[in-house]
Amino acid sequence: MKVLILGGYGTFGGRLARLLADEPQLTLIIAGRSATKAAEFCNMLGADACATPLGFDRDRDLPPQVRAAAPDIVVDASGPFQAYGAEPYRVVAACLALGIDYLDLADGADFVAGIAQFDAAAREHGVFILSGVSSFPVLTAAAVRRLVKPGEAVESITAGIAPSPYAGVGLNVIRAIAGYAGRPVALLRDGQPAVAHALIDSRRFTIAPPGHLPLDPRRFSLVDAPELRLLPARWPGLKSVWIGAGPVPPSLHRGLSALAWLVRLKLLRSLAPLAPLFHGATRRLRWGENRGGMFVAATGRDADRRAFSRTWHLVAEGDDGPFIPSMACAALIRGLINGKKPAAGARAAIDALELEDYAPEFAARRIVSGIRDDAGETESAPLFERILGEAWHRIPPRVRALHARSGVHAWSGVGSVERGTGLLARIAAALFRFPRATDSVPVRVEIDASGSGETWRRDFGGRSFASRLELGRGRCERLLVESFGPFAFGIALVLEGGTLRYVVRRASVFGIPLPRRWAPGGATREFDDAGRFGFDVEIRHSLLGLIVRYKGWLVPASEDR
Repeated sequence: MKVLILGGYGTFGGRLARLLADEPQLTLIIAGRSATKAAEFCNMLGADACATPLGFDRDRDLPPQVRAAAPDIVVDASGPFQAYGAEPYRVVAACLALGIDYLDLADGADFVAGIAQFDAAAREHGVFILSGVSSFPVLTAAAVRRLVKPGEAVESITAGIAPSPYAGVGLNVIRAIAGYAGRPVALLRDGQPAVAHALIDSRRFTIAPPGHLPLDPRRFSLVDAPELRLLPARWPGLKSVWIGAGPVPPSLHRGLSALAWLVRLKLLRSLAPLAPLFHGATRRLRWGENRGGMFVAATGRDADRRAFSRTWHLVAEGDDGPFIPSMACAALIRGLINGKKPAAGARAAIDALELEDYAPEFAARRIVSGIRDDAGETESAPLFERILGEAWHRIPPRVRALHARSGVHAWSGVGSVERGTGLLARIAAALFRFPRATDSVPVRVEIDASGSGETWRRDFGGRSFASRLELGRGRCERLLVESFGPFAFGIALVLEGGTLRYVVRRASVFGIPLPRRWAPGGATREFDDAGRFGFDVEIRHSLLGLIVRYKGWLVPASEDR
């Protein structure tokens, strides 16, 4: 199968080529204005698939260029689709004239919605023309279908993409965003058509797949995405739709929003001329974690008119996140190899894939996802269950038993303690009343879980210390907050195999946030120890070294012999 990728060595086209490079049944035609750059990319690809370069100019007569390449399918990954001029569908027309199937990664709402005008011609030629084959709207819609159960009526959909600061956003993407920044965007709000302004209308959200390390809370700003038009047509009962992007670092994001205000106030006509400047800034202003993500939230009512609220969360580590926008095309092309061909016709690709179709692409990279039942995370549920969500049922039974009990309950067992030897480490350990070093000591833990939080009192051979555990709010959303007097620590609960890990993400003193590098670290975990509750708590600091490490096992006090 020959796949012609227009913009094949660009940001999204290049990633699509790399995703498909392991398919020996494919010939990838890497096309772009520069045949030299296309050849350099093919040499770098080192693929199982056959990769051939092609100089291709979309401003020239297209049918002869496409005919000469003789592809089975054309993928337009160039863009920006919002700036294709007076004849935005010239590639589509060429494919129809030649009877060739077509996909694109368009993110422009007008472009994707307008593809339906070719439906009759595509059916007549027996080809499929699918537009918007990317995260927005394909992955968004697939997540909504997973979140909304049969018989339920969805009323609002909110989605956002949170790129890593190191994602390497292409110039064409920046041009597209700069072109509509500050301009009015039509959307559905409270059941009525409304208007908001791109990159100005904002909200905050924390992406946290159950049992995985969450992203920090992010500010998302409205983008002119295809979903704003497509989702109300797909789910007629919708009352509100909002789609946003949460770029980092926050200072760059706020700067873009401030400039967007100049467009809204008509002090500037457009930010498009500044796109090269923004592109350069995104390449230089990079700091923070190399992690990205996405979320889709749906609310509505079930068949009994009871309210539901569910959210799909995705986190991608390192350089794997930027591949997600190209994964829909990759999954569709793999389906073609296996004889799964979309029906003829021209349409937005909103129903082209399900989450299951993405699973092999996610599994091949460091990408995790999960669903949270937000309506079910009530104060009546155990504290740890509210934080872990669906991962709560996957933690070891003995660990879950300790965290599931309400009221006051006690556990006892045996432990050992190691203390740091540095002066500052000893002072810190004394300040928090941590136990003294010993090879073996009786341990008793009393937990008061009678309120919305929990108070833990730990006794190591007569030396005791206490802390308060609560559900995080604000910048500690989706975290467990443990407080020792004026010191508070936001802790992520991460499930790895049969171990529940504690990862410190935030710290504060008297409510004043501290830089993350000042927060304590250490490998802290809970696990099943031969039918007992096992614990291994290590507290260290980058400057102080080891402060304390205590480990051992516990059973309910009533079982202690």
